[in-house]
Order: sequence, then C-alpha cells, then structure tokens
Amino acid sequence: MTQRYTLTAISLHWLMAVLLFGIFPLGIYMHDLPLSPAKLQLYSYHKWIGVTVFMLVLLRLLWRATHKPPPLPFGMPRWQEWASGAVHALLYLLMLVVPVSGWLMSSAKGFKTVWFGIVALPDLVAKDKALGEWLGEVHEVLSFTLALLIVLHVAAALKHHFLERDDVLRRMLPWGDFK
Repeated sequence: MTQRYTLTAISLHWLMAVLLFGIFPLGIYMHDLPLSPAKLQLYSYHKWIGVTVFMLVLLRLLWRATHKPPPLPFGMPRWQEWASGAVHALLYLLMLVVPVSGWLMSSAKGFKTVWFGIVALPDLVAKDKALGEWLGEVHEVLSFTLALLIVLHVAAALKHHFLERDDVLRRMLPWGDFK
C-alpha cells in the first residue's frame, strides 16, 4: 500500500503547480510587450498570482510543519534522499523569495501591488529607479532558477515512476486513498 500525502498537502501541491506553470510563461510573455492597458492588466494578473503563491506557500509550510510527509522508499540511495531534501528546501525558499523580489521590484519602480484589485499591499521600499532595475534582474534570475528546479523536480518524479517504479509520484497524485 502506498503511503500518501494528506488530501490537503496534495491539493496545495497541485494548486501551486498550476499557478507556477501559469505565472512563469505569463512573466516571459508580458516582459517585452509595449506599454499598453493590456500589458498593465497582464502585470496585474502576474502580481495577483504571485501574491497568491506567496500566501499558499506559507500555508504549505505551516501544513508541512504540522504533518509529517510519508517516508521515502526503503533502500533509496542516501544521495537521492539528500538531493530530495535539498531540492524541496530550495523550492520552498524560492517560492517565498521570488514573489517578494517581484513585490520589492514593483515598489522600487513605483507601481503598487494590489491583490485582485482590492487589497493594496504596502510598498516595501521607496521608489528608486536604479534599485527597481536591479531588483528586476534579481526577480528574473530567481524566477528562472525556480523554473529550473521545478523541471528537476518533475524529472525526478517521472524517473521514480517510470524507471525506479516506486511510489514517489503516486503518493502525490490527486486520486486514490487518503490518510
């Protein structure tokens, strides 16, 4: 019998996956568009998703701190256990830091972050064009790093499923028996 994550952990995982798979290509697409009302609307959507990702990762961390994940497969090589822990830690870190870097960049560039057009978030830094440009580069590098780690995460899950034939992927799939 596969030891599974809780339904809450699985739901948060896949909700985050959908949001991250949407926000990254949106960020790439909107970046070089000419200034227009459509571009500003896409930036708003991007910010809404980013703030939502930030809040959901806080919820995921709280859930993870209070709910132990299922054990890794018996006999998994020690380096894979270490790599799994390191990649997960970096994923969580980047899912926190990337939205904050975007928020900082928006603040420095003088653009308010307003979640769903309703909740105005406070500016984190004063308007500063040079800082905004630098934070834009930081946000881009961190975003691509997060995307690379997500690709690594997905590749490892598929390797375990198709080559190792263990339950690493099955325990996070959104169907089956839950604890």
